[in-house]
Amino acid sequence: MTQPVLDVQGLRVEFPTRRGTLTAVDDISLTIGRGEILGVVGESGAGKSMTGMAILGLLEPPGRIAAGKILLSGDRIDTLTEQQLQAVRGRRIGAIFQDPLTSLNPLFKVGDQLVETIRLHTPMTRAQARRRAIELMQEVGIPAVEERIDNYPHQFSGGMRQRIVIALALCAEPELIIADEPTTALDVSIQAQITALLKRLCRERGTAVMLVTHDMGVIAETADRVAVMYAGRLAELGTVEDVVRRPQHPYTVGLMGSIPSLRRDESELQMIPGAMPRLNSIPSGCAFNPRCAKAGPKCSRDIPRIHGEGAACWLALEGATA
Repeated sequence: MTQPVLDVQGLRVEFPTRRGTLTAVDDISLTIGRGEILGVVGESGAGKSMTGMAILGLLEPPGRIAAGKILLSGDRIDTLTEQQLQAVRGRRIGAIFQDPLTSLNPLFKVGDQLVETIRLHTPMTRAQARRRAIELMQEVGIPAVEERIDNYPHQFSGGMRQRIVIALALCAEPELIIADEPTTALDVSIQAQITALLKRLCRERGTAVMLVTHDMGVIAETADRVAVMYAGRLAELGTVEDVVRRPQHPYTVGLMGSIPSLRRDESELQMIPGAMPRLNSIPSGCAFNPRCAKAGPKCSRDIPRIHGEGAACWLALEGATA
C-alpha cells in the first residue's frame, strides 16, 4: 500500500484543570493519501479544529497530546520540539483558517508577505521570490496580478483575501494542507469558487488536504472521504458516497437530514434534539446516546470504537438492537 501523507493513530488531546482532566479529542485514527481531500465534519465542539491544531502543533497550554502518534509521510511529528515544528509548519504543512485577516498583516502589501514566506522556506532571491509570488497569485485566480501584488489586504474582497491565504499556504509546496472552515465567512458563490480551487490544486499538485467544516454540503461537493466527529470521537468514517448517501450512525443521519433540499418540503427537515455535551459532562458509553432515538442499554454503558472505516455505533457494529 502507498504510504499516507498523514497518519494519525489513536490521538488523544487533554486539558488538565484543577477540577480534573478534560479530554477534547479521544482516540482519533485517520489517514489522508496523496491528492486526497478528507472532510472532517461535525457540530461546534466536536473536536474538529482541535484535531487540526494538534497536527499543526498549535495546542494552547495547558492542552497536550496525551496519547497516540502523528506521522507525516512516515516521519513522526508529535514528538518534535517547538523549534523543530517551526521547520515543519509552512514547509511541509500549510494552514488555511476561516478569517484570512488572521493570516495577513494589514500593514504590509500582500506581495511582500508572499515574498517573505517564500524566502523563509526556499533559497530564492527576492527577485525570484517575487516572480514565484506572481505565479502563485495567478494560480489561485487573482486577476491583474502585476498590479495587485503591491496592494494591501484591505484592498481585496473577502474571497480574494482567502485566495491569497491559499497562495501563502502553497508557498513551500507542502505535502499537507489543513483548511479550517476556509469558506464559512464567504457567500455561496464565492464559497463554491474556493472549494473548486482547493479541489483543483489538490489534484494538480498531489497535496493532501484536511478540510475542517460544519457544512455537509461543502463536504459532499469537495471531499473524497469523510470523518464525522462527535464529542471528540469519530462517529463515522468512509467515502463521501457511503457517508453522505448511506449514513450508518444516527448522528450522521441527523446531519444529512438537516440539509435543505429543493427536492423536498422544508417541513421535512430533521432536527437533532439536544446539544453537543460539554467536555466536563460527556455521557458514558456512546456520547451521542442521550440524543439518539435508537439508543439501547449498551449505548449508555460501552463506548463503540471503529478500526478503519465504518460507524462507531452499536447498531451498525453488531447489526442488532443495542
